[in-house]
Amino acid sequence: MRFAIVYYKDNIAGKNIVDRFREISFSPQIPIIELKKETLYSEVNSEKYPELKEVEFLFFASTHRSKKGDPSLCLHVAGNWRGNELGGKEGKVCNTSALVMKYLFQKLDENAKKDNELYGKYKVSMEGTHHGPLVSIPSCFIELGSEEAEWKDEKAAKVIAETILSLNEIEMSELRTRGWEPTIAIGGGHYCLNFNQIQLNSEYAIGHVIPDYGFPVNETILKEAEEKTKEQISEVLIDWKSMKSVERQKLLEVVDRVGLDYERTSNVKK
Repeated sequence: MRFAIVYYKDNIAGKNIVDRFREISFSPQIPIIELKKETLYSEVNSEKYPELKEVEFLFFASTHRSKKGDPSLCLHVAGNWRGNELGGKEGKVCNTSALVMKYLFQKLDENAKKDNELYGKYKVSMEGTHHGPLVSIPSCFIELGSEEAEWKDEKAAKVIAETILSLNEIEMSELRTRGWEPTIAIGGGHYCLNFNQIQLNSEYAIGHVIPDYGFPVNETILKEAEEKTKEQISEVLIDWKSMKSVERQKLLEVVDRVGLDYERTSNVKK
């Protein structure tokens, strides 16, 4: 699959990931774009960067930050369900592929497990869709966190670099044969505790995640998630126990009006 990597020149983890990628990759055809402005607020498109014209998937290599400071290897799609305080456009999310996101998350977990010490230290997690920039090329953020010691960790950065490079060996046509069910995940917290296990161990392939801070979910939000997923969506996953009954009922009415089915996370074998 043709992909590219984008990073901000002053982003410690982003640069670390790209440096490790250059060490293991021998393919000069893979575009690597260094941004002069912070990624969240940058304009990234094929008009500005012609080398992106043939790209099928775009990686944003970056730092992950959290209040707890837990060492983390993270994946998430960019975009805003509501405001745009952190770049992008209000109510607009990026295009992505649910099949690619599932493949990458499984590969990230698999690569991290090769080092018992590293896997014991780092948490591998998806995150809810959040922050800018807004790009039309299917994309995701792949992040190393959550503090400076981790941002500079070359071993962890290499795990991410290996995960990125593995996409070079996969075609969309091959992913489509795996029988995965593309879906949108709704509910739960930012770090997708239930959805992580589903992404790893079930036949569901999660692209966009609408966590609790994206609520209330209306038709506009749900259609935005559906339209910005490369694959056809017929069913959404709902973290049933993470929301109140009134909130859940309103969500189900929206899902029905949009014409989608739903499944509870508790009913999915993990």
